[in-house]
Amino acid sequence: MAFRPLTAKAPAVLLREARPLKAIFGHAQRLGHLQRLVDSQLQPAAREHCLVASWREGLLQLVVTDGHWATRLRYQQKRLQRQLQMFDEFANLTRIQFKVRPPTLQPGAATHSMDLSTDAAATIQSTAEGISDPNLRAALERLAAHAKPKS
Repeated sequence: MAFRPLTAKAPAVLLREARPLKAIFGHAQRLGHLQRLVDSQLQPAAREHCLVASWREGLLQLVVTDGHWATRLRYQQKRLQRQLQMFDEFANLTRIQFKVRPPTLQPGAATHSMDLSTDAAATIQSTAEGISDPNLRAALERLAAHAKPKS
């Protein structure tokens, strides 16, 4: 008996037919729509720092990138709540809650760059020449090799 793999389905077909995927996709679309409504009422500078996390039972939960933006948005909370209540989607809005969650860094995106002047490199190299321990000397020489040439 040979194994016959199932034929692959297009992603659009899976999103329409598979119940769990359909529910997730529908929820994502709903949050995207709510995000656009919230963005329409925020100042342009605040839009990139504020995301809709959830909306249920009159509570709108917004995730903010840092405490600075959370404080600024809390000062505007009453105005924002009044403006959002004008939309049918937020008609029963009773409370806005702000949660601070710093953005996650992409792996490899945050690289530590070492800026070492040529003077510092020369000092490290001269120190390495006076060291008798071969491992320490090699480490200092590698460190001195990181110097940036003067432009």
